[in-house]
Amino acid sequence: MANTYLTKTFASDSNRKTWTWSAWIKRSGLGGTQTLMTQVDGWNGNGNAGFYIIGDQLTSYNFTSSLNAGTDSYNRPSRYLRDVNGWYHIVVRLDTTQSTASNRCRWYVNGEQLTDFAFANYPSLNQDCNFNGGDPHGIGSHTAGANYFDGSMTHVHFTDGYSYDPSAFGETDATTGEWEAKTSPSVNYGTHGFLILKDGTTITDQSSNSNDFTLAGGTLTDLKDNPDNVFATFLPFVPRTVGSGDRNPTFSNGNTTASFNNSSSNLNAVGSIALKGKYYWETKWISANSDGSATTGIVDLSSYDNSFIGTQCVGYEDDGNKINEGTATSYGSTYASGNIIGTAFDSTTGTIWFSKDGVWQNSATISEIASGTTTNSAYTGLSTSIDWLPLASNYQSRVCNVNFGNGFFGTTAITTNSGNGYAGAEGSSKFNYTVPTGYSALSTKGLNE
Repeated sequence: MANTYLTKTFASDSNRKTWTWSAWIKRSGLGGTQTLMTQVDGWNGNGNAGFYIIGDQLTSYNFTSSLNAGTDSYNRPSRYLRDVNGWYHIVVRLDTTQSTASNRCRWYVNGEQLTDFAFANYPSLNQDCNFNGGDPHGIGSHTAGANYFDGSMTHVHFTDGYSYDPSAFGETDATTGEWEAKTSPSVNYGTHGFLILKDGTTITDQSSNSNDFTLAGGTLTDLKDNPDNVFATFLPFVPRTVGSGDRNPTFSNGNTTASFNNSSSNLNAVGSIALKGKYYWETKWISANSDGSATTGIVDLSSYDNSFIGTQCVGYEDDGNKINEGTATSYGSTYASGNIIGTAFDSTTGTIWFSKDGVWQNSATISEIASGTTTNSAYTGLSTSIDWLPLASNYQSRVCNVNFGNGFFGTTAITTNSGNGYAGAEGSSKFNYTVPTGYSALSTKGLNE
């Protein structure tokens, strides 16, 4: 996550000619300079080296002496990494003993080598690069708390003295054809090598080297989201015209928190996965005050326009009303700061229900939702041909946290059922309240349920 970074200082130099770095990453914020891993001599800019995402492109540096003295190696593949919903497997492979210059620094994304470069300035033959020296190393930040990586990382490997291609760390699933992680790859780690973040937030080295890292800033959050099961988030770049320009809420916590800072027109946070099936999710508003400014529901993205939310919008407002295409009618209880709104939507019948703190509104029951009884739903007969998306909307300065099954509202873990929460039909999610039978989390496993 943004503002979170790890550090490790090695006592001496190790192999600065040959090594491999492998990690799975999920981006949250785009643009700027974001650090994957770096080494800086005393955090003072001397002997800097590392690899980053700059302007949404992978980039590696090796500086000869100081940060401003020039580089003797600078490589940037042309490919842009702008997906904020899926996971990328990144492999950086250094081997300056290779006679072919382009083989001395190689990049791979999801098992494929990147061969088209915006800049390609390779290390010289047998060069000792600065990285992997006896100096501080940082993961997720550069120079002790700057240029943070905004997203999540897992299965971070470093092999000191060994050059591996991606097949050492990943493989193609025979059924889906997707690139997936090898959870226990057979690799040599060398002296400085390590394996961290394999299981949740573990920064204790899980190779045999005991090269443990330290959490130097921020918070590590153990999410259910992983390369094998990708959960929905809010989309951080869906524009809606407000006044003279396009504006969005401010997103954080892996795009599961939306901060609405507007007082005249609605700003909208839209989910990243369309609702095709039966799904459940939870929204927790912070500082909502039952004044009708907050709406929790679904929206047809193709109708997104300047008239409130769009011509196809269905929701439950914090003043207790329900709303459909701009028409509000009486529905349920008001809700305010700290209340958790559950949404159950069946796209096959176009039926939607809402709960407040586990109580289904309009006298609906969890059993009738599971059975498909629509009598006490908020709405039924909604269009089944529309690609509906989850929605949170507000025109005041409010904050909301969404739990699509990760088990967190922002950085606060759910506490019900001894902290285990309740799973959707796909079996791998964590919700605060019991999920109607047959309803899944909005995740890739949920899509296949």
